Amino acid sequence: MAASTRAQAISLYKMMLTESKKFPSYNYRTYALRRVRDAFRANRKVEDPKTVERLMEEGHQTLALIQRQVTVGKMFSTQKNVVEG
Repeated sequence: MAASTRAQAISLYKMMLTESKKFPSYNYRTYALRRVRDAFRANRKVEDPKTVERLMEEGHQTLALIQRQVTVGKMFSTQKNVVEG
Protein backbone atom coordinates (compact mmCIF):
# COMPACT_ATOMS: atom_id res chain seq x y z
CA MET A 1 0.00 0.00 0.00
CA ALA A 2 1.39 3.38 -0.98
CA ALA A 3 2.20 5.86 1.78
CA SER A 4 -0.54 8.29 0.75
CA THR A 5 -3.13 5.50 0.56
CA ARG A 6 -2.03 4.27 3.98
CA ALA A 7 -2.40 7.78 5.41
CA GLN A 8 -5.86 8.07 3.84
CA ALA A 9 -6.90 4.71 5.30
CA ILE A 10 -5.69 5.70 8.76
CA SER A 11 -7.50 9.03 8.47
CA LEU A 12 -10.70 7.26 7.40
CA TYR A 13 -10.33 4.81 10.31
CA LYS A 14 -9.96 7.64 12.82
CA MET A 15 -12.93 9.55 11.39
CA MET A 16 -15.10 6.43 11.53
CA LEU A 17 -14.13 5.76 15.15
CA THR A 18 -14.75 9.38 16.10
CA GLU A 19 -18.19 9.38 14.48
CA SER A 20 -19.06 6.00 16.00
CA LYS A 21 -18.31 7.35 19.48
CA LYS A 22 -21.04 9.97 18.96
CA PHE A 23 -23.91 7.46 19.01
CA PRO A 24 -26.17 8.35 21.94
CA SER A 25 -27.12 4.69 22.49
CA TYR A 26 -24.54 2.49 24.22
CA ASN A 27 -25.52 -0.59 22.19
CA TYR A 28 -25.24 1.16 18.81
CA ARG A 29 -22.01 2.85 19.85
CA THR A 30 -20.25 -0.36 20.89
CA TYR A 31 -21.57 -2.22 17.85
CA ALA A 32 -20.35 0.46 15.44
CA LEU A 33 -16.92 0.65 17.08
CA ARG A 34 -16.54 -3.13 16.97
CA ARG A 35 -17.62 -3.32 13.30
CA VAL A 36 -15.21 -0.56 12.24
CA ARG A 37 -12.26 -2.15 14.06
CA ASP A 38 -13.07 -5.63 12.75
CA ALA A 39 -13.44 -4.42 9.15
CA PHE A 40 -10.10 -2.63 9.18
CA ARG A 41 -8.35 -5.60 10.81
CA ALA A 42 -9.81 -7.99 8.27
CA ASN A 43 -8.55 -5.89 5.36
CA ARG A 44 -5.18 -4.93 6.82
CA LYS A 45 -3.17 -7.10 4.41
CA VAL A 46 -4.90 -6.05 1.18
CA GLU A 47 -2.31 -4.90 -1.38
CA ASP A 48 -4.20 -4.81 -4.70
CA PRO A 49 -4.73 -1.13 -5.68
CA LYS A 50 -8.19 -1.75 -7.16
CA THR A 51 -9.34 -3.60 -4.07
CA VAL A 52 -7.93 -0.89 -1.82
CA GLU A 53 -9.74 1.76 -3.87
CA ARG A 54 -13.02 -0.18 -3.63
CA LEU A 55 -12.61 -0.65 0.12
CA MET A 56 -11.85 3.05 0.59
CA GLU A 57 -15.01 3.96 -1.33
CA GLU A 58 -17.03 1.55 0.82
CA GLY A 59 -15.44 3.10 3.89
CA HIS A 60 -16.48 6.61 2.86
CA GLN A 61 -20.02 5.39 2.22
CA THR A 62 -20.07 3.73 5.63
CA LEU A 63 -18.77 6.92 7.25
CA ALA A 64 -21.64 8.87 5.67
CA LEU A 65 -24.07 6.21 6.91
CA ILE A 66 -22.69 6.44 10.46
CA GLN A 67 -23.00 10.24 10.38
CA ARG A 68 -26.65 10.01 9.26
CA GLN A 69 -27.47 7.40 11.89
CA VAL A 70 -25.86 9.48 14.65
CA THR A 71 -28.00 12.44 13.62
CA VAL A 72 -31.17 10.34 13.63
CA GLY A 73 -30.18 8.76 16.94
CA LYS A 74 -29.78 12.18 18.54
CA MET A 75 -33.25 13.19 17.39
CA PHE A 76 -34.78 10.21 19.16
CA SER A 77 -32.51 9.86 22.17
CA THR A 78 -33.71 8.01 25.26
CA GLN A 79 -32.62 7.80 28.85
CA LYS A 80 -29.21 6.36 29.57
CA ASN A 81 -29.17 2.74 30.71
CA VAL A 82 -27.32 1.26 33.69
CA VAL A 83 -24.15 0.50 31.72
CA GLU A 84 -23.78 4.10 30.58
CA GLY A 85 -24.49 5.75 33.90
